[in-house]
Amino acid sequence: MANELAYDVSPLLKVYKDGRIERLTGTATVPPSLDPTTGVHSNDVVISPETRVSARLYLPKPEPADPTQKLPLLVYFHGGGFCIETAASPTYHNYLNALSARGNVVVLSVDYRLAPEHPIPAAYDDSWAALKWAASHSGGNGPNEWLNSRADFRRVFLAGDSAGANISHHVALRASVEGLAGVDLRGIVLVHPYFWGRDPIGAEAENGAVIGDESLAGKIWRFVHPSSGSGSDDPLINPDKDPNVGKLGCGRVLVCVAEKDSLKDRGWFYGQVLKKNGWGGSIEVEEAKGENHVFHLFNPTCDNAGVLMDKVCNFINQDI
Repeated sequence: MANELAYDVSPLLKVYKDGRIERLTGTATVPPSLDPTTGVHSNDVVISPETRVSARLYLPKPEPADPTQKLPLLVYFHGGGFCIETAASPTYHNYLNALSARGNVVVLSVDYRLAPEHPIPAAYDDSWAALKWAASHSGGNGPNEWLNSRADFRRVFLAGDSAGANISHHVALRASVEGLAGVDLRGIVLVHPYFWGRDPIGAEAENGAVIGDESLAGKIWRFVHPSSGSGSDDPLINPDKDPNVGKLGCGRVLVCVAEKDSLKDRGWFYGQVLKKNGWGGSIEVEEAKGENHVFHLFNPTCDNAGVLMDKVCNFINQDI
């Protein structure tokens, strides 16, 4: 029985009938550090002792002219299908060191709880709690001195890749519906967002792609959110089914998609969904030709990864 499978969600993880969970990737971790390449400092902070939700905070090397300068704050949500990876992953640690340095931005990388131990909506609730914790520093008297002294809460952005991009959308939406005092949420960056649906859109209909609950994307969603009654058309995974989607609480959105990514059409469709539901902000979609899902994390030195990094940094700093 020990080796009998209950769920096989390869290439992410396997669950055995005895309850054992085998994560097939995304388990390596590295400690916070002073990065010798970028000069970025990082530190781990506790968001909630009750849930053990934490985050990794990145502070770029101060400019000699003004070491007290306030910098934009980027709250980042990692990807991994809601069930693998952490904020301490070397992939994300290296990426956010580089992003913090190139964008000259303070980054809070959220370590939300993972399914199946903590099914949806835990990831959303933890991520919202992390943003509220960050917002508690807007008056300069929160528990973390880096955020008190260096983060500019008039220039706050949310970003993430894949499942983390999905989380970014929903946390921004929650901020507008519930309110978030002390924070000016300027924009969100969705990199290869994990959105889905039962009905094909765009090229999905032309190429005969497997859509809905029977696709890999649909199966992963069913696995991480087993209580969902609507599967791939759950508003959490299909923004087109969310009556509140037009209330998105920021003025600018950047969506990055990859030409060979099976989720590409969902990223393009997202902008149409926002507009037809009355959202009045500006949206830009950037497509990386010849690339696949989260290519920039697997191959961070390639030309297209550099272009994507510059796009994100310019988006954050364009209105300074």
